[in-house]
Amino acid sequence: MSIIHVDSKAGIPKYRQIIQSVELGLDQGQLKKGDKLPSVNSIKNRFSLSRDTVFMAFGELKKRGIIEAVTGKGYYIKSEDVKVAKKVFLLFDELNSFKEDLYNSILNALGENVQVDIFFHHFNQNVFDKLINDSVGNYNYYIVMPASLDHAYKALKTLPKDQVFLLDQTHKKLKNYAGVFQNFERNVYDGLMSLNSKIKGYNELVFVNPISNQPIGIFLGYEKFMSTGVIKGSKLEGVASVKPKQGAVYFVLDDRSLIELIKKINETRLKIGKDIGIIAYNDSLLKEIVEGGITTISTDFKEMGARMANMIINEEFDQIENPNHILIRNSI
Repeated sequence: MSIIHVDSKAGIPKYRQIIQSVELGLDQGQLKKGDKLPSVNSIKNRFSLSRDTVFMAFGELKKRGIIEAVTGKGYYIKSEDVKVAKKVFLLFDELNSFKEDLYNSILNALGENVQVDIFFHHFNQNVFDKLINDSVGNYNYYIVMPASLDHAYKALKTLPKDQVFLLDQTHKKLKNYAGVFQNFERNVYDGLMSLNSKIKGYNELVFVNPISNQPIGIFLGYEKFMSTGVIKGSKLEGVASVKPKQGAVYFVLDDRSLIELIKKINETRLKIGKDIGIIAYNDSLLKEIVEGGITTISTDFKEMGARMANMIINEEFDQIENPNHILIRNSI
């Protein structure tokens, strides 16, 4: 019990004094990983505190990963790293090159004293639900990429709304959550319109629908552009069904489809950017280099990550549409 010190005359909130006592005990070596803390009731009774005050202190230490609750036994020291000021739960749909840029941008902007634990749900609702449920009460903030999961809102209801920030996609059932989003339909439509003069040099714009999960808004943006009558179009299911033909420009959404398409084209005598065109969605280092550069319609993932981090740091609860960019290269 001598580890915990609370002075009713100090000008510091009592729950904060409990936190500082644990931090000081760790700094001075009085507390080690695995040590048991005094019980909530013993601290409450000794310092004439409410249970809520003690739980508030322990809850903050738990979110920072310093202590953990063991059912039926009490609270124990989990980590001796008191430098961690906040813990962030980060849930992505999948890992790819541009998500890596997004992750690094979030880390850099949050700073060294914030611990970020990253998880992936791989578009599986059960995995999504379990990861959310297992995280409840263990983090200060939750950054979640719900992707196209229709029932994501059910699991998110278990989290404090003012600690949840959404990334990339959203829909009506999630409209009350803060976050940074892409407007896929508008981005694709505006992007194709800005490439209009280049696209007119071809006979057909082919949408290559990948096997991987992609936002429906991308195809809606393509359909909206096709309704202008600038060029005829078609949709193919997967790059396996593509037979490269002269005069066609292909719109591909993922890196795997892009590489497989390029491989198919290179097996012909057609020249990319001259006989046949490629437009890709979401930029990456790969697309800057391969075949002299691939034209992309892309959101700025580095800016998205930095903006998300700033929302957390400043506790802003806005809905922000991330900017989109067109990068014209040699593929069209």
